[in-house]
Amino acid sequence: MTTPESMHRTLNDGELYVDYGPGLEWLEEERLAGKERIHDYNATRPRETAERTRMLGEIFASIGEGAWIEPPLHASYGTHVHIGDGFFGNFNLTLVDDAEIVIGDRVMIAPNVTITTAGHPIHPELRVGGEQFSLPVRIEDDVWIGAGVTILPGITIGAGSIVGAGSVVTRDVPPMTVAVGVPCRVVRAITDADRTYVAPA
Repeated sequence: MTTPESMHRTLNDGELYVDYGPGLEWLEEERLAGKERIHDYNATRPRETAERTRMLGEIFASIGEGAWIEPPLHASYGTHVHIGDGFFGNFNLTLVDDAEIVIGDRVMIAPNVTITTAGHPIHPELRVGGEQFSLPVRIEDDVWIGAGVTILPGITIGAGSIVGAGSVVTRDVPPMTVAVGVPCRVVRAITDADRTYVAPA
C-alpha cells in the first residue's frame, strides 16, 4: 500500500507514478479539498482583502507577510506551495504543484503564468496507464516573471533574475540575468548599469 509519506517522496523525485486509483483515495481527496479552497478564494469580492489574506494561509503550505494574489488563482493542490514575503501574483496564476513549488521573497509574477512540476514520459507506451513524473520548481528571491511565461518541472530561477514575457523555461536560469524566448535563453547579465532606469524603447 502506498503511504502518504512514500507518495510525497515519489512526487518530488522524478519517478513515474499514477495519482489516482485504489489506495490513493486520500490523494484524490487532498486535491479536491485544495480545489475547493481555491474556488472559494476566487469567489471573493474585490474589497474582501482581509478575507483573501486569511484564505491564502489555508490554501498554501506556507505564505509570507504581505503576499498577494489576484484572482483567479489555479492550483492542483495548493498544499505543496511555499511562498515568501512580499510576493505578488497577478491574474490567472496556475500552479501545477504535484511536487513542491518554493517561491522566495519579493517575487513578482505577471498575468497568465504557469508553473508546472508535473510532466509525462515521452514514449506513448509509458503514458497508457496515466503515468507521470514530478520535480520541484524553485524561484529564488527578487525574481520577476513576465506575462504568459511557462516554467517546466525541475527548474530553478536564480535570485534577482527576470524571465521575459512569453518565455518557456526549460532549463535553470542563473541569478541576476535576463532570460527570454522559446526555449528560454539568457540574453545578458543584470549589472550596476541597470541601476539607472531607462524606459523600454
